[in-house]
Amino acid sequence: MENLARGQRLPLSNIVAGNSVRVGLQGQGLALDFACFGLDAQGKLSDDRYMIFFNQATSPCGGISLTGVTGDLQGFQFELEKIPQTIDRIVITTSIDGSGTMSQLQSGYLRLLDQDIEKARFAFSGTDFSAEKAVMLAEFYRRDGLWRFMTIGQGFNGGLDALVTHFGGSLAEPAPAPASEQAEVKKVSLSKVSLTKVGQTHKVSLEKGAGAPRKLVVKATWLDNGDGEDDNDDLDLRVGLLLPDGKMKFITAPDAPGSFMSTPYALHLGDTVSASAKEPATEVVEVNPDIAKLSGGQVVMVFSVYSALSNGAVSVASMRPKMVMQYGEQIVECDFDFRTSKYADDDTVYTYVIGTAVINEDSITLAPSGKTSEPGSENTPWILMNGNEPRIEVMGPAVFKGKEKSKEAQFNKGNPYKYV
Repeated sequence: MENLARGQRLPLSNIVAGNSVRVGLQGQGLALDFACFGLDAQGKLSDDRYMIFFNQATSPCGGISLTGVTGDLQGFQFELEKIPQTIDRIVITTSIDGSGTMSQLQSGYLRLLDQDIEKARFAFSGTDFSAEKAVMLAEFYRRDGLWRFMTIGQGFNGGLDALVTHFGGSLAEPAPAPASEQAEVKKVSLSKVSLTKVGQTHKVSLEKGAGAPRKLVVKATWLDNGDGEDDNDDLDLRVGLLLPDGKMKFITAPDAPGSFMSTPYALHLGDTVSASAKEPATEVVEVNPDIAKLSGGQVVMVFSVYSALSNGAVSVASMRPKMVMQYGEQIVECDFDFRTSKYADDDTVYTYVIGTAVINEDSITLAPSGKTSEPGSENTPWILMNGNEPRIEVMGPAVFKGKEKSKEAQFNKGNPYKYV
C-alpha cells in the first residue's frame, strides 16, 4: 500500500489493474458530505447529472456511483471506461454538513481500492487547512488517452453549494418549475427531509435492481457540550433490532458491532470517543437494505445514544444528539430537540432515543423520538408493537462494554427482557 503526498500524480495503472477503482473516504471530528464532479475540458460541470452526491447517487453513464465502503464513512465506485469523452476530469470533494471550518477536522483520508484491497492512501487533517468549509481532495484526469490520478488537498471557501457554483453547476430553485418548463437535465438538489417533532414520520422507498443503493447509512451526531472539559463528550450509538420472530438483538461498538452480510444485517463501524469544540462527533451504522427479506419479515430498529457515568456527569441534551439516514439520494434527519424535554438538565439521564426505523422489503418508515431513560437508570430501549406501530419503552437490559461488562448481571437481576 502506497502513502500519497499532496500534489502527487501517477498513472492509474500504477494503482489498479484496469479502469475499475473504488474510493473510500473517512473524516473524524466534523460531519462531512462527500461529492464528485465530472468536468469538461474547460473545468466546468457542463452536465449537472455528473455531480454525484447524496441526492444523485449515479451518473447517467453508470461510470460513477455513490457506494458504501466497509470501515469508511462513504465511497465512490468508478468504472472509468464508461465515462464519455466529454468528461475530462473527475474531482472528489468533501464539505462540512453544518457549521465549522476544516481546521477543526481531527483526521481524514481518501483511499484507493482494487477489488476491496487498499492500494493507496492520501491522509489529511485540520492542520492542513484554516477557515475553509470544503476541500478538493483528489481527481482522476485524462492524459494521452489514459486515466491518471492526482491528490489535491486544496481548501475551498464556502460549502457544497459554493463548490457547485465554482464548477459552473446549477442549484435547484426552492420550488420546482412546471413540468413543461423543466430542463431536460435536472438541476442539483441539496435538500434533506428534517423530522423534529414526536409523531412525525417519513417513508423512504427501497429501490430494486442492479442500480439500487447497496447500503443504508445511519449516522448519529452530537456536539461538544461547551463546558470546556474534554473528557465528558463521549456518547455511544446503540441499536436495538426487533426481529420477525419477536426477539431483539443489540449492536454497539466495539463489543457487539453486528454484521452487514449475516444476521443481524447491520454493522456498527466504530466508537468515537469525543466531540471537537462545538462540532459534531459521528458514529455510523450501515444497514443491509435487504435486511427484511434476509431476516424473513419486517425488522424494527431503535437508535439511541448513551453516556456512561464514567464519561463525567453531563446533560446529554446539551450535546444535541440526532440521527441522519441516507439511502442513495434520499436523506432523512431525525432531530428532536431534547433541550425541551423534562430531563434536559438532568445529568443522571444516560440514554436518549434519537429515532426509529420500520423496515419492510419495499420501504423504510423513519420517526424521531423524545424518549429518554429515567434518572439513574441503565436500561436500554425496548421495542413493543401497537399493531403496525412501534412503541419504545426504556426497560431493556443494561449493556456495558469493556471492563464494565461484568456489572451487567447485577443490573439485570429480575429483568425479564433479554437480547439474543
